[in-house]
Amino acid sequence: MIVIVVALLTPILLHRLKLNVIPIVVAEILMGLIIGKSGLNVVSEDMWLETLSTLGFIFLMFLSGLEIDFSAFSNKKKREKLPNGKSEPNPFNASMLIFVGIFILSILLSYCFVWAGFVDSIFLMTIIISTISLGVVVPTLKEANIMKSAVGQIILLVAVIADLATMIMLAIFASVHESGGNTWLLLVLFAAGVLLYAAGRRFKNNKIMDSLSRGTVQIGTRAVFALIIFLVALSESVGAENILGAFLAGVLVSLLSPNEELVHQLDSFGYGFLIPIFFVMIGVKMDIWSLFTDPKLLLFIPLLLVALLASKLIPIFYLKKWYDMKTIVASGFLLTSTLSLVIAAAAIGERMNIISAQMNGIFILVAIISCIITPIVFKKLFPKEAVGEKVIHVSIIGVNQVTMQVYQDLKSSLYKVTFYHRKQEKQDFTIADSLFEISELDQYSQESLVQTDILLSDIVVVSTSDTEKNAEMGLFFKEAGVDRVICRAEDIENEEALRREGIEIFSMLSSTKTLLSALIQSPSIFSLLGNNETALHEITLKNKDFEGITLRTFPFTGDVIFVRIFRGNDSVVPHGDTELHYNDHLIVTGSEEYVKELKNKLEFCR
Repeated sequence: MIVIVVALLTPILLHRLKLNVIPIVVAEILMGLIIGKSGLNVVSEDMWLETLSTLGFIFLMFLSGLEIDFSAFSNKKKREKLPNGKSEPNPFNASMLIFVGIFILSILLSYCFVWAGFVDSIFLMTIIISTISLGVVVPTLKEANIMKSAVGQIILLVAVIADLATMIMLAIFASVHESGGNTWLLLVLFAAGVLLYAAGRRFKNNKIMDSLSRGTVQIGTRAVFALIIFLVALSESVGAENILGAFLAGVLVSLLSPNEELVHQLDSFGYGFLIPIFFVMIGVKMDIWSLFTDPKLLLFIPLLLVALLASKLIPIFYLKKWYDMKTIVASGFLLTSTLSLVIAAAAIGERMNIISAQMNGIFILVAIISCIITPIVFKKLFPKEAVGEKVIHVSIIGVNQVTMQVYQDLKSSLYKVTFYHRKQEKQDFTIADSLFEISELDQYSQESLVQTDILLSDIVVVSTSDTEKNAEMGLFFKEAGVDRVICRAEDIENEEALRREGIEIFSMLSSTKTLLSALIQSPSIFSLLGNNETALHEITLKNKDFEGITLRTFPFTGDVIFVRIFRGNDSVVPHGDTELHYNDHLIVTGSEEYVKELKNKLEFCR
């Protein structure tokens, strides 16, 4: 009960004390220190807490695998020009070179620590120094609004590659020490993973599975938990660590491109119940005072922090030919953050008697310090983008009477709209040539689409007359990492399948029906929707300067009214005391001039 209540109160205290710079998992460990051996000592280990903590660790490793976005490895996107006039680097090639540099430096630094007598295992130290926390990197990049930029993709890819590589190394390390070198048994685990992935691909879009995904059945969630437990059991059976099986399960689910609703359910369950117990129990079990009894261990803390920073800062200087010094140093600091895999490696090392309990505590303490310091330094150093108007790039595939009208309505300094159409179909729209810029495509094939700039768009609208081809292209764009894909679907079967992939749907029939109903039932609202000066607009709050500000004190005097605020799954009716929060979706109405000004203030991440 105490552990669960502490897990509940931790985020509330962070919010009240305005300590949002501290990652929640770090705060949970600190709270565990207060109630555990190092503090009040009101909680001790028992069977229930040990079981729930182990399940929390397994689920954390699963979600770490699930966080890996394999579309980031794609080289399909064209490289844009940087402000300095140079073409941005290839994210995959740059990240691979940087990780190789990190790994080589980690080996050298590990030799130094072994030579100095701090630890005995070069392999274990290499894993600890070279690993990077995806759980810190991903949310920090999202908050800075640079996830889709070239430098953001490079930072993300370095973290992803490090996560994958160090997890595999940790599995080999554990297998060699615990199963007498029978590392070939790991092939059984990976072979099972390949077979399960093939089965998942086959049954994912099955009609029967669709019907079983709703109501009280929730077959997708059941399948995920069955996959986790099966691979964890198989992993332990072949002499590997259970966390490898959990991580592999997360990777498989990520490769199968789960819908956002399922991912949200899994995140809610993990971070709402099991994972907080695990992190609180880490703090409970740590005896932090014993770490200060040995001067040699105290010296090891700053040395390890310096090693973590050096192993990331030196290789990241490869980007100096493209980026300024502040960007490079900030990126190096963010890549220094480390947590989950260090905890895993230290726990395995202690169980194998390779390191002592005190050294295990030192590794966890250093990981906590890195997670607190590095995101703060990153936010302070990373250059703020120049203030200016944010232009939303919209690509529309399929020229027809509807999309041409949409083009005219969107035509403003806020949107840059580009048409794409097949050559043989474009002849039907010769009149449009003088009014619109239409790019020709040989075919609606992936090869033709990759040759264009469509993948660089913020929004892609697919509206050809071929519903099947629309669905195919929509899935391709979503997998390629386009933020928003809007697809025309005229049949229910395609509509449901696309929605599950996070693709927004429209159809001529449903749109006409909705507008006609609005005209009959609410003619004034219909007038509101059709008038550019009084239309409803959606603005997403990305500027952290407005976090926590109430509408009553909102520093904007323009002719704009807040109609509704969508926050996650909640819909908030705004009033004077309503606080604005990061990533709120604000529905506003007002004159075009003021809406444009408000968009630039709120959507631009300073």
